[in-house]
Amino acid sequence: MCIIWIMRNKNIKKIIYFLFELSMLKRLKHEGWRLSGVENPPSIAEHSFRAAQIGYILAKLENYSKPEEICTMLLFHDIEECRTGDIHKIAEIYITLKEKTVVKDQTKALGEIGKSIFNYWEKVKNKSSIAGKIAKDADLLEAAFTAHEYREKGYPKMDLWIKNYMKYLTTESAKEILKELIKTPDTWWWKDLKNIKI
Repeated sequence: MCIIWIMRNKNIKKIIYFLFELSMLKRLKHEGWRLSGVENPPSIAEHSFRAAQIGYILAKLENYSKPEEICTMLLFHDIEECRTGDIHKIAEIYITLKEKTVVKDQTKALGEIGKSIFNYWEKVKNKSSIAGKIAKDADLLEAAFTAHEYREKGYPKMDLWIKNYMKYLTTESAKEILKELIKTPDTWWWKDLKNIKI
């Protein structure tokens, strides 16, 4: 009984360390936006959170039977950045990242939980399944929404970013959303709310 308690206690400690490490995602910024002049870009955690929300909706639109799986994948899809930071595309020309090694190191002490998280992460990175493709599209769509919002705030170079995302989308629903997004001001979500009678 005592040995089981000690083993469980050690595993809980490792889970706690991992959860503390994940808090780095709240502090680290999405650095690529700085290339277009954004001084205070969103955190990686903010990106992952909205990407997971988009992923759920996208999964439903694509008739994927387990939309919550897509959400989970997206909540963990950038966890390597806890240790590497967010490296933008220009820096990636010069830096070789060992993302897979990082995520294996992050998750190996977590047993079955770690294996599950690693598998989710790998599906998004490799787009190796329908779920991985939907999750990656949600990741890109979240960035497209962010770019659109910055464009609305007066960052003109964001058009380039938005057009670039279209090239990489694979699902029809994501392509349709992006086409409509381009034509929609980001404040229109509330314009009809003033007509609501309470």
